[in-house]
Amino acid sequence: MPVDYRSQTVLLTGASSGIGAAFARALAVRGANLVLVARRADRLASIADELRRTADVRIEVVPTDLSSPAAPTEIRRVVAERGVEVTSLINNAAIGSFALFADVDPTQSTAEVAVDVMAPVALTAAFMPQLTGAGNGFIINLASVSAYFPTPRMAVYSAAKAFMLSFTESLWTELRGTGLTVFAVAPGATGTDFTAGMGPDAAVLTAGKVRAAEDVVATALRHLELRDPGPIVVDGGGNRLGVLVSRFVSRRRAALMMARVFDPARRPPSRTPG
Repeated sequence: MPVDYRSQTVLLTGASSGIGAAFARALAVRGANLVLVARRADRLASIADELRRTADVRIEVVPTDLSSPAAPTEIRRVVAERGVEVTSLINNAAIGSFALFADVDPTQSTAEVAVDVMAPVALTAAFMPQLTGAGNGFIINLASVSAYFPTPRMAVYSAAKAFMLSFTESLWTELRGTGLTVFAVAPGATGTDFTAGMGPDAAVLTAGKVRAAEDVVATALRHLELRDPGPIVVDGGGNRLGVLVSRFVSRRRAALMMARVFDPARRPPSRTPG
């Protein structure tokens, strides 16, 4: 059904680049007010300035490191001090690593769980009274195609996205009838800077065909406007096929298959998308 974006104030994490920035631009042009959250204050300020020039909407920025356990409470405090009532939430922020689990710094793995799992849960809980009170908003959680597969070299990330998928499906059921639309969007390889800090081996993640961040957002917003959106939407035909295949192979076979797919020795280096 058509969404009245002009009645929405959307809290969006990971808003400074990639899929988050694409969400911010798409929502602003539709008339939604935004609360933008990201760790990099300079990039967050830059996109906020861009949106203020191009759209007649209210833009608030809250630079925050979501790996801090106190971050969700601090975001809620700042938002309340500014007199903002949040009607919708997009849990987009995520970090990842690409290496054998034994070779990953334990503090990095802990940070992944904090940003990819704990922060979305805590933010959803913190703003749930406002979200259900508004009665016409949405929660969009960023999952991933990797949620459907055990993913060697991305063990924590794929497990975190599997959590997000299950968490969202449960919320979708619990919140039916409240007026709050809930679903997860599952992208595959996407042309963003997500892999930039993962090291040269991470080039295998974008060695094939990649989707643009704007494609992922378009998929999500089309799903949002359905009469009765389901709890999950997978972005891209090839990714949907991969998810379908995952239902017909054993977990053993899936894990071994993904180990081969993401073996840096078997894939050529990625080319710059676009």
